[in-house]
Order: sequence, then C-alpha cells, then structure tokens
Amino acid sequence: MGKELNLKDIFSKKLRENRRKCGFTQEKLAEIVGISTHYLAMLETARNFPTSDTLERLSAALEIPVYELFIIDHSPREELEQLRQDIMNEINQTVNKAIKQSFAEESKKYRAHTVPDTKRKKVKNTKIIKNP
Repeated sequence: MGKELNLKDIFSKKLRENRRKCGFTQEKLAEIVGISTHYLAMLETARNFPTSDTLERLSAALEIPVYELFIIDHSPREELEQLRQDIMNEINQTVNKAIKQSFAEESKKYRAHTVPDTKRKKVKNTKIIKNP
C-alpha cells in the first residue's frame, strides 16, 4: 500500500495535521514555540528533525502529548485495504508454493516412468498395405 513511512515522515505529517487542527499558521506556531518559520517548514517537509526540547515545546503549543506526533492514524478503510493486501500476498505465496511443489512432483513421476533413449527399441519403417 504505497511506501512505508519513516519516523521523519510520520512526524512531519502529524505536525502539519495538528498545526492545522489548532488553526495556526506556520508563522504563528513558530513564534509560539520560539523557532524560525523556515525551521518549522523544514520540520513539516521532513527535511529536518527536532531536538527533544523543540518536540516538547511543539506538543505544548499544540496541546497534545509528544507521542501523538509519532502515531499514524489509519482509517478503517485503510486498515481493511492493508489487511486485504496482506491476505492476497499470503494467498499468492501459498498458491505459488503449491504450484512449484506440484510441478516438481509431476516432473519427478514423469522422469521415473520415462524409459531412457538408450533402452528404447527402434522400430524400422514398415509399409502399411491397404486392401483395395
């Protein structure tokens, strides 16, 4: 389901979401926290990562616990889609394994019942005479 998010990506997404929920502009939040607007923009685009002190000030300004800046909220639809994909991948792996195993077994049986060329009797060309 898309690329996996790393810690910076998760943090930047949650920071931006929570800033908007609070109705803050980047300028206003940066002012409250005591950081530059440029630095806040870098945090929101995952180009930088805050110190623990900055994390605490951001969470205080947003009135949320620090850990909420690192939790991905999945909608039930997203969770169902991920579950569907996981199940489909598991089914595909199981089916592919079964096909390979079956093919290997049939191939082994075929080789066991096939007489090598050196032991086969050669049949000479014979003419078939048809009754007129």
